[in-house]
Amino acid sequence: SLLDVTAGVAASRGRKIVWKPGRRQAGRGRAVVTAILSDLHLDEVVRPDEMGGVNKYDRRIAEQRLGRWVEQVTTLPFEYMGGVDYDGAALFLAGDLLSGDIHEELRKTNAGTIAEGIAYWIDPLSAAVAALADTYGKVTVDVVAGNHGRNPLNRRSPAKGRARDNFDTLIGWLIARDFAADDRVEVHVELSTDAHRTVYDTRYLVNHGDSAKGGSGIAGALSPLMLFNARKGKVTSATARSYDLMVLGHWHQLMLLPGKGLIVNGSLKGYDEYAATMSFDYEPPQQGLWLTTPEHGVTLTMPIKVQDRKAEGW
Repeated sequence: SLLDVTAGVAASRGRKIVWKPGRRQAGRGRAVVTAILSDLHLDEVVRPDEMGGVNKYDRRIAEQRLGRWVEQVTTLPFEYMGGVDYDGAALFLAGDLLSGDIHEELRKTNAGTIAEGIAYWIDPLSAAVAALADTYGKVTVDVVAGNHGRNPLNRRSPAKGRARDNFDTLIGWLIARDFAADDRVEVHVELSTDAHRTVYDTRYLVNHGDSAKGGSGIAGALSPLMLFNARKGKVTSATARSYDLMVLGHWHQLMLLPGKGLIVNGSLKGYDEYAATMSFDYEPPQQGLWLTTPEHGVTLTMPIKVQDRKAEGW
């Protein structure tokens, strides 16, 4: 009976349980600091008075947020992840670095033309890569093109020449030129939609993510992203280019889901007028950071929070 069970449980109480702490391994672990930087939408202007005061974005604020990203990527792995020796850093530049001129409203409101934007931002972006090299010694940079960087003459991202006629690619080429004489930095600018990078034994596929379509329903973006991952996995398996994790930008929603084989990035820009008009879920400006280790692959994931309203003055 229930009374007998209760009496038996009561009689068994009083045991003293002491869990022994784990024994620390001798020596230090190894890891590569792995980060995605995408959807910066540099030179886009977001006006707080047009969206209830929840965000502001312009050149000055974008430069501040990029600086906070650099500061955190070069300090957090030491402050929160002790006992690790870092073998370098892997950086994925996953597209939409500039907001571009693909929509008329962007042409009217951006801080400058595309040419002016590239001239303004190439130095801060190269300086970010240099900071990683100064901190971690060795850096690999993989660049894929996004949809906002496309030639505005193309209404949609083309299949042929997608990367060759894209300003994300041009920025990648300029960064590669800046580090051509620096053997600490290896820059790979991908001309297809996918970049492949192996860190220890973990195989990454980097894609901007705009080819995944849909996102309605209670599952939101996760359903089309999982479907896209499954389709991409089938193709890469058939062509001997299998991967362990897909890394995407585009969706402006940070999803660190290594158990699902998926990492999706947030944005530097943050919530904008279009997202507010469509009542998309709010997300603060943030980017993804994690460690890749020889033993476990992706581990110790964390968001990089780049917004500081007080410092940004709004």
